Amino acid sequence: MTNYQSAALAIKDQIIADRRTVHSFAETGFDLPQTVAFVEARLRACGLEPQRVGRAGVSCLIGSGAGKTILLRADMDALPMAEQTGLPFAAGNGNCHSCGHDCHTAMLLGAARLLKEHESELAGRVKLMFQPAEELLAGARDMLANGILEHPAADAAMGLHVAVGVEGCSEPGTITYKPGCASFSGDAVRITITGKDAHGSTPCAGVDAINIAAHIIIALQAIPAREIPCEQQAVVLVGMIRGGTSCNTNAGSCVLEASIRADSVEGRAFLKQRVAEISRATAATFRGRAEVEFVYGMPSLYNDPALCRDLSGYCRELLGGEAVIESDRMSGSEDFTIVAQKVPSVFFQLGAGSAAGGHLCGMHNPGMVVEEDVLPTGAALYAHCAVRYLQSHS
Repeated sequence: MTNYQSAALAIKDQIIADRRTVHSFAETGFDLPQTVAFVEARLRACGLEPQRVGRAGVSCLIGSGAGKTILLRADMDALPMAEQTGLPFAAGNGNCHSCGHDCHTAMLLGAARLLKEHESELAGRVKLMFQPAEELLAGARDMLANGILEHPAADAAMGLHVAVGVEGCSEPGTITYKPGCASFSGDAVRITITGKDAHGSTPCAGVDAINIAAHIIIALQAIPAREIPCEQQAVVLVGMIRGGTSCNTNAGSCVLEASIRADSVEGRAFLKQRVAEISRATAATFRGRAEVEFVYGMPSLYNDPALCRDLSGYCRELLGGEAVIESDRMSGSEDFTIVAQKVPSVFFQLGAGSAAGGHLCGMHNPGMVVEEDVLPTGAALYAHCAVRYLQSHS
């Protein structure tokens, strides 16, 4: 069997070049014309036939026959924040790849080349999933609705995410994972507060929506501090506030946007209930009204324990036992959850820059920099795990 780590190192320059190209595009959401065109061109250059799936997804098949099918997934979208790395290939369009999706795309393109070159080793089929809109928690759902898990049906799935500046899982070249519930849920909440405009000289004639918003923000902080048991974890974060028309006018309206995260199904339901109750009741206390809308959300990611055992074993074959670590759950949410709800799946984290190594800007920080030397390892892991899964389940 091919040594995929050595094979990936042989194409290291190409993987890094692909990453830098995608990084320079830094497109967001479903609006990924340059990224999608580039991915399709690179797949065709490998002798593959990419297909569009949904609004901006790309897929293709490697291998043939009646064996199992394993899906390998990488996300492609960036974040709407101006890059601050100073890299020569930094995006200049106001967006940046501060979550590492450019790395994931490049690693899966590298794996596609390796798997196509060694297609005779496949005891089944590998389906590639290049996904848009992960940051909106919407891209996987769109690709599933358009058949990514069908024709042929996927029997298992694997995702891979770089980790930078995260304690315990970002040492370069290490792999971390957690069987079972492996991440927090994540929900985006919009709270629209309606008051009544009034001139600043007669505030009693109005209802100040900004004042209501301030009280709601303070009240929401009491949920994790006072209503969540110590052994559980939860986050309630108001990240955006918009309201008012001038400095000397009572604001007639205000909008808050918040993120809530929980470590269990029950915890998620409780947070959503209390955010809605507190927002509405606080607004009513000050003679206003609050409408609470859960804009989008994602439950906790579930790593299939049996598949974890298999794939982590394949990782150890490639990297050695000390490099593969069972760890605590991820604190973020992840769109791969939608895939994991449908087929047995495993989501790994690949260390790409520790704080001890000087990587002080972590995920979603516009100054985040990854250690590109780990990218061939990611490509090798995708390829090796796919080949070994198909061999073991043929």
